[in-house]
Amino acid sequence: MVFAARGSCPSYAGVGLSARMRGRNPSAEAGLEGRGRGARSMASNIYLVRQRISRLGQRMSSFQLNLNPLKEPLGFIKVLEWIASIFAFATCGGFKGKTEIQVSCTTGPENKTITAAFGYPFRLNEASFQAPQGGNVCGVDWKNYVLIGDYSSSAQFYVTFAVFVFLYCIAALLLYVGYTNLYRDSRKLTMTDFVITIVVTFLWLVSTSAWAKALTDIKAATGSSIVQELKTCNVQGVMCQFVSVTSMGSLNVSVIFGFLNMILWGGNAWFVYKETSFHSPSNTSTSQGGIPPPTGI
Repeated sequence: MVFAARGSCPSYAGVGLSARMRGRNPSAEAGLEGRGRGARSMASNIYLVRQRISRLGQRMSSFQLNLNPLKEPLGFIKVLEWIASIFAFATCGGFKGKTEIQVSCTTGPENKTITAAFGYPFRLNEASFQAPQGGNVCGVDWKNYVLIGDYSSSAQFYVTFAVFVFLYCIAALLLYVGYTNLYRDSRKLTMTDFVITIVVTFLWLVSTSAWAKALTDIKAATGSSIVQELKTCNVQGVMCQFVSVTSMGSLNVSVIFGFLNMILWGGNAWFVYKETSFHSPSNTSTSQGGIPPPTGI
């Protein structure tokens, strides 16, 4: 009887073990399996990223100076675009001018000239008038009076865009002369260059048109019409006469270069398009080992 009781103990232990085995949490097992899959997928992604970086590094290390693209329209026009973008933002961003008004008092012999200095980015509403030696003229504190208008948005958009175009031209020229084979063998690079060329052409039109309209308003706000706009000039005892304003020839040149840039980029779009696979897909397929289509019937 004792032997039988002892022999039956393993069976109860086996039953308890099997019960515990059956009592496992399936969700926990699924969570462990999901973590394992996530770790494996993350490791594979990291491996792919490293491979792409290594391939890119190998391509970028194959720098070979080739000036032949500069003799072609693709590179030659890009040099012209680079130079034109410099003139565009330099002629606008470096402008400084002033407008002068002569103030006379009917009650005395006082006759002085007040000046309002303005420049890029053409926040005229912050350009206050300054009297000689900082004093008042005809009993009026002219520091409290400013020009009318704020044209900084159009001017800054035009100049900032021109600077970005300048930097892009440098990067594109470096790609043309240093990685000629990489550029012409890659569909992504040629298509990216073509899309950017179209977008830049459109933005040159938008930014230059906006800046041209702003320049027209700036000329009106700093010209002879300011005599009628200043309230103090219409007060009895104060007589104002417009004297001069700084020539805005450089600003006119900036508008001309803006439209010139638009023409250059629009014309260059055709030469960039010729480098894409859309222009000659048959040549691309042939270079990749495909069978060229039959010529002639």
